[in-house]
This record gives sequence, structure tokens and C-alpha cells, in this order.
Amino acid sequence: MVTYSESGVDIDLEELTVAKIASKLKPTLKYRDILTESGHFAALVKLGNKAIAMGTDGVGSKILIAKMMEKYDTIGIDCIAMVVNDILCVGAEPIALVDYLAVEKPDPEIASQIAEGLAKGAELSKIAIIGGETASLPEVVNDFDLAGTGIGFVDIDKIITGENISENDVLIGIESNGIHSNGLSLARKALLDNGKFSIEDPIPGSGNTIGAELLKPTEIYVNPIVNLLKQEFIIKGLAHITGGGFSNLKRLNKNVGFEINNLPEPQQIFKLIHEENVTLEEMYTVFNMGIGFVIIAKEEEADTMIKFLNTYCNSHKIGKVNSKEGKIKIKTFKGTYIEC
Repeated sequence: MVTYSESGVDIDLEELTVAKIASKLKPTLKYRDILTESGHFAALVKLGNKAIAMGTDGVGSKILIAKMMEKYDTIGIDCIAMVVNDILCVGAEPIALVDYLAVEKPDPEIASQIAEGLAKGAELSKIAIIGGETASLPEVVNDFDLAGTGIGFVDIDKIITGENISENDVLIGIESNGIHSNGLSLARKALLDNGKFSIEDPIPGSGNTIGAELLKPTEIYVNPIVNLLKQEFIIKGLAHITGGGFSNLKRLNKNVGFEINNLPEPQQIFKLIHEENVTLEEMYTVFNMGIGFVIIAKEEEADTMIKFLNTYCNSHKIGKVNSKEGKIKIKTFKGTYIEC
């Protein structure tokens, strides 16, 4: 079996590492009025009757796909998407970002292509890139790394944390456009190493090569979600489905469970990865499997909310909240169930 851990990413060790860091930094929260606990998608700092939301993320090993393809003009979109989509999850509207580009050796042409993607991502999410840092770090980094830190704002009385999620609430999933910017280490291990595919090989039924599909930029959900937040709906929770797959829902509320039984058919790239000896359990706890963002709504508002969302994107009722504390049950595209 090909696993995420085998491909070089040990999620359990990563969680332990984060916990160690967080335990050392938690005492600093007393210096300001912090509104969210560590572990949510974005942090909130109270500022009068509003809160500033902050999030930070990078592009990850998708950079290696960009290098294989010799195409760097879309990973900036990924950088923006990973940050702004997280900021949305507390009900905040993203407004600005600073980027960090660490390079082994400056390359003006590659930097120009990266900036092109950052500018496009900013246009799609309507944010300002107000500054950043470029650092030359020979012997510290190979090639380069790209990350960003963003801010947003939200009225105090409109913050969404997930604490009010309750049994029988409905899960609405917004479709992803593919693999996004998570699980690329496992995808490369399964397809390029185990499966002996090349990035130029076509994916049956998709019209794309493996390289083009893996490099497809992460969907930005700012437009549908910000417009949804302006309506009179009661939104119980918002989740960005990133690394860890649907286990991201646990970040909203650990006192409930989730049953996901109506997912749309995932894109062919996921099926191809699964065929290369990756279990369904691994697939659904690493990848987004065709759903990039989840809204949790009251049952009586779900259909109206989906109708509104579908003017901006493709959304579906994918499941419900249940009373099985901390458990997530998922019906796979094979018709079997897994639990995470």
C-alpha cells in the first residue's frame, strides 16, 4: 500500500510537532484579546466591535510539480487560495496579504511568473498584496519556497466558529476543481514512482495530462462565501477541506459527528491515484475528493442556500450532522463506507 507517511509526510508526527509548538506559544495569548482557540482555520483578535482574522499557509510540494512542468505562473494562485479560504472559515472577509519567497538563488524570470500568479489570486479574491519578503537562503532551501500570511475582518456578532453546530444540521459541499494544494507528496509517490507515469501522460476521461491536472490551481471560494455571508442565512460552520481531507470538519466542533453520504463523483485524478495501491481510507483522509469547501446549515435553510450558492459555483447537499461525537462516516465513490 502507498501511504502519505511512506511518501514523506507523517500526519501524526506533524500533529505532535504542532502541539509542541502551540504549547510553548499559548501563554502569549494573554497579551491580547484572542477569540478563537488554536486549531481553527484562522485566528481572531478582537479590535473594538470587529475582529481581525489571520491565517498563514504555503504551496507545499506542488512547487515540485511546477518545476517538472517548468511552469510557475499558477502556484501564486495556490498560495492566495490556501490563505484566503482558511480566513473565510470564521466568517471573515479577506482583505490583504503579505507573501514570503525564500530562494536558493534569485531567478528574476521564475520570480516574475510567481508574481503573476499572486496577482491573479489577488484579483480572484479581491485582496491587496501589501508587502512581503524575498530571502536568499543557499544551503537552507532547495530551489524556493512560497508562503503567505493574510488578514480579514468580521463583525464580532457575525463570527462563525462551529460551536453552535447541532444534530441534523446539513452539510453543503462546494466542488473543488481537483487535487488543489494538498496531498501532492502522496500523489507523486503513487503516480510517478509507484505507477511509473510521467507528467506528460494523459488521464483517461479528463482531457488533461497528469502534470497539468496536478498543477491546476486551487479553487478560491471568496466570491460565493462572502456573498453568502451577506445574506440572512444562519450559517453554523465553514470548513476548508485541505490536507487531512474531511477530518478538517473536526476542527469546527468535536462534540458532534458527521455522516457524509452524498458526495459527487470525484475527478479522474483521484481515481487514478487510488488505482495505484492507495486505500480508500487514505484517499478520504488526505485529499478533498472533489469537495473543497463545506458549509453547515440549518436543515430548513439548506435547499435555499444551495440554490443561492449555485449562482456562483457547484454545490450539493452531501450529508448531515449526527450525535456520534468526533466520528466522521463517509460513503466512498465505490459505495463502501469508511470512518475517520
